[in-house]
Amino acid sequence: MPEKVAPGPVQDARCIREAVCIDTKKIFDSCKDKDCIEDLRFYPTQDSQCAIDRAVSVKACKAELLSVYINVEPVSFNRGFYTVDVRYYYRVTADAFVGAARPVEISGLCVFDKRVILFGSESTAKVFSSKVSIDGPDEQFHKCNMPTAVVEAVDPIVLGIKLVDVCECRPCDCEVTEIPPCICACFGSELCFGSENRRLYVTLGQFSLIRLERDTQLLTPIYDYCVPEKECACGNSSCDEDPCEIFRHVKFPVDEFFPPNQARQGEGCYREIKNSCC
Repeated sequence: MPEKVAPGPVQDARCIREAVCIDTKKIFDSCKDKDCIEDLRFYPTQDSQCAIDRAVSVKACKAELLSVYINVEPVSFNRGFYTVDVRYYYRVTADAFVGAARPVEISGLCVFDKRVILFGSESTAKVFSSKVSIDGPDEQFHKCNMPTAVVEAVDPIVLGIKLVDVCECRPCDCEVTEIPPCICACFGSELCFGSENRRLYVTLGQFSLIRLERDTQLLTPIYDYCVPEKECACGNSSCDEDPCEIFRHVKFPVDEFFPPNQARQGEGCYREIKNSCC
């Protein structure tokens, strides 16, 4: 058996030294989604709304996932299951074409809500810890024994954008006015939630993973303590090295100067979706 056991694939020559009980997060249930979110209401900034009212057409550019709000509630009719309500906040940018001039960049907010039901097991035990909690009773850390929902998501793909007059909007087009201040701060100016002549509706493609996990104690085998082998950079006198000598060892970034002859593996080609405007 080797003296040191490094993290990685376990070989037959290595043997387990000890079984220990650890406190960790266990995933009880999870799901993945590929949502095609059609006709999301676009809430532009005030400057962007002026360009939208005069625009002949609009071309979508990109969408950025700013934040995700998650709420977990138990399902009353099915013990051990929980509803996970997720609200996605997006910043969408587009180009508005006003006459023959150069396009004007516009930006705004889109909000998407979804709900999933996952199994998270159940426990009525109250959890206390000696970890300091200033606002808690007796300065002890206390939490309810509820599962924790985790959402992993990437920036969505903009699939389409529509420019319509207000009179053509759907009657069930709900207004979203309660926006967290941290989301509003991501925009250069205040958002416009009404009194506009024209509106934008965006279609996004969102990939996400949602899971329910809970603190639990597991028995697991161990091989050894995980001791770092790599020395810290800039230790001792290494910071006094000649910067030009360090630079000579940096590989020349050829790919930054010459475009690749073919797409990288895993990258696809997206078909251009034309805008529809009124």
